[in-house]
Amino acid sequence: MFTAERVADKKDWLSGDDGDWEVIIGLEIHAQVASKSKLFSGAATAYGAEPNTQVSLVDAAMPGMLPVVNEFCIEQAVRTGLGINAKINLFSRFDRKNYFYPDLPQGYQISQFEFPIVGEGEIEIEPEGGEAIIVGIERLHLEQDAGKSIHDLSPNETYVDLNRSGVCLMEIVSKPDMRSPEEASAYVEKIRGIVRALGTCDGDMEKGNLRADVNVSVRRPGAELGTRCELKNINSMRFIRQAINYEARRQIDIIEAGGEVDQETRLFDNAKGVTRTMRSKEDAHDYRYFPDPDLLPIEITQDFVDAIKATLPELPDARRARFVEEYSIPVYDAGILTADKAKGDFYERLAKGRDTKIAANWMMGDLFGALNKASIDLGDSPVSSDGLGGLLDLIADKTISGKIAKDVFEKMFEGGGSADEIVEREGLKQVTDMGAIEKMVQDVIDANPDQAAKVAENPRSMGWFVGQVMKASQGKANPQAVNEILRKKLGI
Repeated sequence: MFTAERVADKKDWLSGDDGDWEVIIGLEIHAQVASKSKLFSGAATAYGAEPNTQVSLVDAAMPGMLPVVNEFCIEQAVRTGLGINAKINLFSRFDRKNYFYPDLPQGYQISQFEFPIVGEGEIEIEPEGGEAIIVGIERLHLEQDAGKSIHDLSPNETYVDLNRSGVCLMEIVSKPDMRSPEEASAYVEKIRGIVRALGTCDGDMEKGNLRADVNVSVRRPGAELGTRCELKNINSMRFIRQAINYEARRQIDIIEAGGEVDQETRLFDNAKGVTRTMRSKEDAHDYRYFPDPDLLPIEITQDFVDAIKATLPELPDARRARFVEEYSIPVYDAGILTADKAKGDFYERLAKGRDTKIAANWMMGDLFGALNKASIDLGDSPVSSDGLGGLLDLIADKTISGKIAKDVFEKMFEGGGSADEIVEREGLKQVTDMGAIEKMVQDVIDANPDQAAKVAENPRSMGWFVGQVMKASQGKANPQAVNEILRKKLGI
């Protein structure tokens, strides 16, 4: 039974025309299991295949075809359950959930209702700018995905692609413990980081491999739960926050105008930033659940669970704590670098044998900034960890300055070659010859005697001289040497 005892801090309350309101949020995350075949058939699950080319007779619900459980999917569900600190149920059962859509050829979905494979659990989240909170997990169950109806290929017809029909999904149902859009997106981010670390789901929201149904209701702070609406299939953190904000305001406006919120399923239109009615909300009895007669109950042993537990990798929270301890970087940095397995792996390769804080700064600043601007994932980065490490080595051994390194990085990102190649080709090596630097410094002082005389009264004005020398050297002079020589010559 869902409860909602937690009351949000006042900073998270929404103000209406008639007082404050609290937003209650629960999520159902659908994570596609990282399996090469479907839950009840051997059909492939590769993304981007031609329509209806990955469909078995079972997926198409041909008469007489019987489902066979994919054991690997069971293992992945148990693995995920352990990763979210949840109870693993040694007995579970598949049920038929009855509803009728053109892309559901059986006329029902094989899911789990009364006896899910994973029971209650909990995870800790840290929303940006907020305090850590515990979010309860109600359950994790397995179910098969439906196909896809396509409405924009013809003005008079709907096409159906059954490639996704039968793909294995883990539905992770939270308790209504979240009280702000930021908490909701942090929760999804945390779940995504966990399943990616476990290898049970690739978490690619753009491909629909991880998506969220968001249940939203509003109430007076601390009052009874209000009527909730479910926002279906939202596939980005930004859209999750936008959808919750809009839906909460919509419900507040209805109630303050004297109306009642209808329990329904709604879609979020990300182009317009609004939610709209999809269908009236079904309850469990509307689906007429009953045990699937073609599938025996799933009975697993504790030894089976323990064997999976023994193979669990380091999860994001443990990795973050290790990064803080081992690499001496701030908790904030470690949180960003361990939110995703690929980021953590990249950083560990980059930081090995180098200044760990400088490595973190370059990765989070220059690299992530360039990737975001170009809309490229880290896995497709044109600058590898070895490539970026080579650039940091050139800074460390004073071959180039930090300023020149920024320009070199941009050329690397654009495909201009390695840091060594760019520096050599464009003659960017830092001037470290003290005699040459001293001459440049003296030339600048001789050209500006009045300015030099004022430095003793205002030592901060020496920065102007540093800039002039760096300009004269085209940025190649060693800044530390420039400062030391200037202080000596200007007597400060």
